[in-house]
Amino acid sequence: MIDTLSALTLFAFVSSVTPGPNNLMLLSSGTRFGFRRTIPHMLGIAVGFVLMIVLVGLGLARLFEVFPQLQLALTIASVAYLLFLAWKIATAKAPATGDETVAGKPLTFLQAAAFQWVNPKAWTMALTALSAYMPRTDPWTGIVIVAAVCGMVNLPSVSVWAAMGSQMRRFLAEPRKLRAFNLTAAALLVVSLYPTIAHG
Repeated sequence: MIDTLSALTLFAFVSSVTPGPNNLMLLSSGTRFGFRRTIPHMLGIAVGFVLMIVLVGLGLARLFEVFPQLQLALTIASVAYLLFLAWKIATAKAPATGDETVAGKPLTFLQAAAFQWVNPKAWTMALTALSAYMPRTDPWTGIVIVAAVCGMVNLPSVSVWAAMGSQMRRFLAEPRKLRAFNLTAAALLVVSLYPTIAHG
């Protein structure tokens, strides 16, 4: 059991801290709005992902087996929405400095939680965690354990990206540097869609 928990914790950390749609969006949000204003976004990711694990574990994934059209529809919606977000990041305006405000608003808690359902990486993480680490002898307890471990590891892991973005704000106040950062972040977000598109 301890070995399984250790492996699950390592999986949750590696999959949560590596680049993906959530982390790239947090990096951009930290840059534009600062760490404090990005906290609801981070909490929404953590809570939304835990809820996804629970619902997928309770049988939502079974719907994709019975109705494969749902999975295709989700894939199309995910790609379209992430491409839209990439465009928003690429065209974002300069970050705020001091007490100034910046155009737009950071994602709210509910928006970030809802985003997990169109996030291909979140789906992959949830399905992998449940299939690899949930004990078959006691699935109900297993769902709770997997969700709890992933939730506890996810929040501090994704917070690193918002903190990095916040630290980069002054450096990116120069329009040329900001433009380069925005285009790079948007390009990385588009590249992160490759496994989803290739698999689809």
